[in-house]
Parts: sequence; structure tokens; C-alpha cells
Amino acid sequence: MATEIITARTPEDISDVTRLAWDFVGFLNERYPERREDTLLYLKEQRFEEMLANLPQYFNPPHGECLLARLDGTGVGIVMLKKVNDDLCEMNRMYVDPKARGHGIGRQLCESLISEARSLGYRQIRLGALDRHVEALPLYRSVGFIPNPKPPHQKAGVIHLHMDL
Repeated sequence: MATEIITARTPEDISDVTRLAWDFVGFLNERYPERREDTLLYLKEQRFEEMLANLPQYFNPPHGECLLARLDGTGVGIVMLKKVNDDLCEMNRMYVDPKARGHGIGRQLCESLISEARSLGYRQIRLGALDRHVEALPLYRSVGFIPNPKPPHQKAGVIHLHMDL
């Protein structure tokens, strides 16, 4: 099986990203039913629908990026990078379709996004993950993320990690 990590630019790419982003929301609601209201509030605060509708405006250089993983030509994974300030960016919405897991796609997406962050001139990258993301947390740590001593906010069940680039 051939895996390809690309920057999402074409209408087909953006369609796949949008589908996978909504699949991610479904995953969150399924895994964390007790957090459904928190998830909806977070998505509203993040202007999730607006950002998806205007993906190139929010997730293209020089400030951001959106990577799409294709497995044998099918979009199966995403990760997004957004600007926090000139030195700091944030990794968002890392998701791999459950049917495509076990091929190292999450690691490829993560490592590719870190590389993109460096090439965009960021000096640090951060992320927040829910504490029961048992698939993602070990991956993040294995590529160099460490606990963030100055998290942007404190919410129960959220683990904040960061990495110097």
C-alpha cells in the first residue's frame, strides 16, 4: 500500500480534508459522549465550520498548513497547523481513519507537519489532546513533544504538549 502526504490545495483535497475533519468530530463525540457540549463549544470558539469553508485562507502558507494523507489514492488522514504568533504555531485536528491505522500514517503526518512548521519559520509548536487519546499521545511524545509548562488554558482532561523547533 502506497502512502502519500500532500499539502491540501485542490478542490478534491479540500473535500477530503472536510470529510475527514467531520469524521474526527464524530470520533470525538463517540469516544467522549460526556464531553459533547464541550466539543461543540470548542468547535464554535475555533470557528470550525468557517475555517473548513475557507480552508486555504486559514491553512495555507505563510501562516498555516493542512496536510492530507492518501493511502492508495484515498484521503485517510489529516493534520492542520495554525499560527498563534510569529514564533508559535499549533497542531490541530490530527486524525487518521480507523480503517487506515497501522500503516504509520499518523507518524508521517506528524513528522511532515513539524517539518512544515520549521520551514514556515516557527520556533515552537504546541498541541492539546484529550487524555484518552491513547493512540495519539504516545506518538506525540515519540516525535519529541513534551509537557507544556505554560499551557494556553487549563481544562480538565486536556493534555498540553509542545516542542521547540
